[in-house]
Amino acid sequence: MSDKRKLTTAFGIPVGDDQNSMTAGSRGPVLMQDAHLLEKLSHFDRERIPERVVHAKGAGAGGYFEVTSDVTKFTKAKFLSEVGKRTEVFVRFSTVGGEKGSADAARDPRGFAVKFYTEDGNYDMVGNNTPVFFIRDPLKFPDFIHTQKRHPATNCPEPNMFWDFLSLTPESIHQVTILFSDRGTPATYRHMNGYSSHTFKWYNEKGKYFWVQYHFKTDQGIKNLTREEAARISGEDPNHATRDLYDAIERSEYPRWTLKMQIMTPEQAKDYRFDIFDITKVWPHSDFPLIEVGRMVLNRNPKNYFAEVEQAAFSPGNMVPGIAASPDKMLQARIFSYHDTHIHRLGPNYHLLPVNSPKAAAENSYQRDGFMRVDENGGAGPNYWPNSVGGPAPDPDSLEPPFEVSGQAARQAYTHPNDDFVQAGNLYRDVMTDEDREHLVGNIVSHLSGAQKRIQLRQVALFYKADTDYGQRVSRGLGLDVKEVENLAAMSQEDRAKATAQGA
Repeated sequence: MSDKRKLTTAFGIPVGDDQNSMTAGSRGPVLMQDAHLLEKLSHFDRERIPERVVHAKGAGAGGYFEVTSDVTKFTKAKFLSEVGKRTEVFVRFSTVGGEKGSADAARDPRGFAVKFYTEDGNYDMVGNNTPVFFIRDPLKFPDFIHTQKRHPATNCPEPNMFWDFLSLTPESIHQVTILFSDRGTPATYRHMNGYSSHTFKWYNEKGKYFWVQYHFKTDQGIKNLTREEAARISGEDPNHATRDLYDAIERSEYPRWTLKMQIMTPEQAKDYRFDIFDITKVWPHSDFPLIEVGRMVLNRNPKNYFAEVEQAAFSPGNMVPGIAASPDKMLQARIFSYHDTHIHRLGPNYHLLPVNSPKAAAENSYQRDGFMRVDENGGAGPNYWPNSVGGPAPDPDSLEPPFEVSGQAARQAYTHPNDDFVQAGNLYRDVMTDEDREHLVGNIVSHLSGAQKRIQLRQVALFYKADTDYGQRVSRGLGLDVKEVENLAAMSQEDRAKATAQGA
């Protein structure tokens, strides 16, 4: 194999590991010195113009968030400081992988992004309608999205590259199971939940911190489409969810969600059975029950779609005092990548656009100049810090409490003892109904049947590892030899990949 081409950076530098970001210890956080990761993400952010690389098609509305429970012992965030307090919000819903002209009923995760215009500046909760994701290392993200887009030669969606990647990425099995259930095609944006997916850090006035996850539970109730219903609606009205949201607000049937949180102490997290910073895992509600925090109501349609929905830019890095990031590797990379892609798509001063500018706080920064600087550009004031002419100064009270990190700086594989199949199996066996399982298998068979047999075998082996019945039913639906699938499931991931390699 000496003649095999080596993977390199754009500058011809050999890449030693393209699966694991460079982190401080196996659980992170990600290190900024990972030039390969930054190059890969920044190039990916600029692959599509002018529409968003992901979440290209969306709908949005304005409204408010109201606190309904006292959570001041967990966070000092001012917009959560008292029961009854209201904060203006703008929300954007979206499909993740499709283009602007794609159908709202496509099988795809849905973006669920909320911008809170707080008195401490804008806070963006940038989540999805699923509590988990396909991958847990950001180095894989550009590759994953490429497989969800169009084939470079045919310019059509390609089942082979879609399933080839997923079958070589076992951590995806939990999200794949959700995506190919009926939850993969929500009936409308109003009838789905929203999740932070990531773990975040809340901290209170005393500097004590907690790990948290967000759950926006729809008050309209969950409604999904079957595969057949989604196909019909995609042909009859590809904009049905966008239209539904707008029309409901026009009728004064304002969509509502109840925000509930899962909250964990650092002590509970230390030896917990799942890695709480792994976005492919959930925190079981039996261990950490949901705590109500408030409700969100959308009662205002945009006056102009482009000005508000299309130009709305959400970044996981926009966090106010009382809320901070966790070592989640995917979150760490999103903090860089979202802001970076907004600068590419909208320009370096996208924060001056009305939908993105802080409404309840003033911007006092030393950022100057750049394309489309449409305000007074700081006037004659200083554009540097420190200064002795009365310019805005840092506020030490806004610092977050520290948490300890340790470990070697290296590209490190995931080492947490729990495997990737437990929660997907639990979802299939314990949460889904017989009808849910029937629809799940039918949806997978319909899509996976378009891939090569070797890829089918490799992917079905992952379903088998999650649950024997799961794997057997998909195997039979595809006409595969169940015994061959069982043998593949017993192999290591590396041996399974070799056994199902091209031409094997």
